[in-house]
Amino acid sequence: MARTSPKTPRTTQIFFASTLYGTATLAAALDSDCFGPADRRILLVSNNAATPETTPALDEMPGFELLRGRFDEVLSWNEAISPFHPGGWAPRPDDTVLWERYLRMLWNLGDDEVSLAVESIQVNPALALAQIFTGAPLDVYADGLMSYGPTRSKIDPLVGTRIDRLLHLDLVPGLEPLLLTEFGVGPEIVPTDAFVKVLADLADMAPALPEIERPALLLGQYLSALDILTAEEEENLHVRMLKGALALGHTEIVFKPHPSAPARWSRQLEDEAAKLGASLTVLDEPVLAEVLYQRMRPALVVGCFSTALLTASALYDLPVARIGTDVLLERLTPYQNSNRVPVTIVDALLPELTDKAAVEAQSLEADLTGLLQTVGFAMQAQIYPNLRPAAETYLSRQLNTRTWRYFKRRRLTSLALPGGIPAQLGFIPRNATVRRVAKRARALKRAALG
Repeated sequence: MARTSPKTPRTTQIFFASTLYGTATLAAALDSDCFGPADRRILLVSNNAATPETTPALDEMPGFELLRGRFDEVLSWNEAISPFHPGGWAPRPDDTVLWERYLRMLWNLGDDEVSLAVESIQVNPALALAQIFTGAPLDVYADGLMSYGPTRSKIDPLVGTRIDRLLHLDLVPGLEPLLLTEFGVGPEIVPTDAFVKVLADLADMAPALPEIERPALLLGQYLSALDILTAEEEENLHVRMLKGALALGHTEIVFKPHPSAPARWSRQLEDEAAKLGASLTVLDEPVLAEVLYQRMRPALVVGCFSTALLTASALYDLPVARIGTDVLLERLTPYQNSNRVPVTIVDALLPELTDKAAVEAQSLEADLTGLLQTVGFAMQAQIYPNLRPAAETYLSRQLNTRTWRYFKRRRLTSLALPGGIPAQLGFIPRNATVRRVAKRARALKRAALG
């Protein structure tokens, strides 16, 4: 009697995405054969907006259909876990088996061998998906500057030890990501040429845009929604962008507001532009900044700490300038705030908008490795104790009037690092008079910056 060989299980790759930029990163990785063959490829879309019901998901955005062909199916995470919100829900540990059975039935996975490619593994919804598919191998892909910083919180080893790679874009050539290195996860660059080609295709499919050649492009980020700035401060930041661009001789200005930002901000900026005699165009279309880079070829791209500043410089060789990072470095709390690394990179690498000579020179060279290792250790010392020697060396040799902006004396003191308050002077922070003087000094500094 002939023996029958066991049937080889079907393989299914699930790619988890919440942004068009992230989906473009996945498309470039697939085009470059960064993922092995599979019987089935699913794009699992998550709408993480505060009110998903009123905000278009990425599969409803212009250009998505161009990316869809890389996947056999597009499914919705929001629908799968309804009525829960993707950002606030995770399965109870005792329910993960039930959830895996449910999702296998819902998505017709059967007994498939599943592998996952997710973004932002430290938080939900990606973490929830990884916890449900307990045995699935994981790849993490990064679509921004946070990959150069530390993992923002400790990850369960049952998740962390399953991560094979960190796929990322080479936005800061020569700088290696710190994210997930505590698990020995190696970084792998998604080829720049492939990513630029995907973005070129998206530009061809984008909706009609104003015919403006070589404007100064201002990027809004909606930082007040993150409680980093007040609404008034963010409006003032946009006005500073406008005035800074005008001071450099740019009279044709394009403002790309954050999709969730209030419309009144744009109107106030328009009023200010009219007073200053500038030609301002506000873009209402939800398109990637990279599409504008190709369509308009901006003479200057201005922003606070958007990843798009680095794609402009690294991928399109466009002049860039930053503004407002000094205030953010002062304001970000706690020190472990995950936005600290993107702000630090942009502040250390890109020219300040009001420094005309620096903007014209565009000398975007800096040795960021030591700085980022030190900031990373100061942010997450318990996760990266191996970085202490590098942090002590950097602070002993490089701490000066320029680099102090990236650190807090209290944080250095708590970690017993160079630059902290010596133990014999530890009584000073508890002195009421000293505290009043320090508080007054900080208030005067904020008033001067404003």
